[in-house]
Amino acid sequence: MPAPQLSIGIPNFGAWAGGNWRGLIELARVVEDAGCDRVVVVDHVVMGPNTAAYRWGRFPTGPDSPWLEPLTVLAAMAATTSTVRLATGILIAPLRPAALLAKTAATLDQISGGRLELGVGFGWQREEYDAVGRSWDQRGVLLSDALAVCRALWSQTPANLHTDTVQLDDIYCEPKPLRPEGIPILVAGSLTDKNLERIVRWGDGWIPIMGASGDDIVADIRRLREAFVAAGRDPARLRIQTSLPLTRGGAGIDLDASIESGVPLAAAGVTAFNVPLQAFAPTFGDAATAIATIAHRYSKAFA
Repeated sequence: MPAPQLSIGIPNFGAWAGGNWRGLIELARVVEDAGCDRVVVVDHVVMGPNTAAYRWGRFPTGPDSPWLEPLTVLAAMAATTSTVRLATGILIAPLRPAALLAKTAATLDQISGGRLELGVGFGWQREEYDAVGRSWDQRGVLLSDALAVCRALWSQTPANLHTDTVQLDDIYCEPKPLRPEGIPILVAGSLTDKNLERIVRWGDGWIPIMGASGDDIVADIRRLREAFVAAGRDPARLRIQTSLPLTRGGAGIDLDASIESGVPLAAAGVTAFNVPLQAFAPTFGDAATAIATIAHRYSKAFA
């Protein structure tokens, strides 16, 4: 079994970069030069005031903090790199019109040389849906339809598709993604029956919901593999990307212990671990050293 890939989550939000957004873009090249596999950025279009509604602990920023649009950030990173993969983890896909998402993603995949990967979900904040005129109550349908539209527009010329929210009748969308199979899509969240269906029908993999236990992830990987087999898909091609379990040491996060805690998950089928850079680089000035250290110790552990 190949070693799990290393993804570095670069914070495209909040005060960590000190407003040095161009420097943030340059960090993608540092990640590439260190031999890491992937940079990951995250998404919020707008923020409502009620960040206390966030279910997974304290929200990392206030509602008035800056939050860069992730596909724009990845386009800039594509211009400064040549090999590192460019990923969202996650993009709130239903906030964007499905055809526009398909076009934007295909464009970014082309200009990056086929390096885009989309982690998608429907988020947690009703206010964002209200702000862009989308239905919070239909968020699951909107996510499913966005994936269906992307797959249709990336593979058909012209595309024809009728869903609950989108009608495509002889619609052309060019260019297609660089790769004939399209852009890899990983669906985030709990492995509900609906999410399982989305992954098997339109996706390439899964991003477990934050806070999921190792035992739950292992059991759900097994369930996903069985579903892939039942659908006639190759379970060996299933991608699982999860956050590296962070283990606290004396003065903070123990990197070596955290990496070691990922070993059983890798054995169970996790194909990539996402390491949040700010957990090991308290300031932007610490970033380059932290990236080099993470990459070195990770490669030794999973040699």
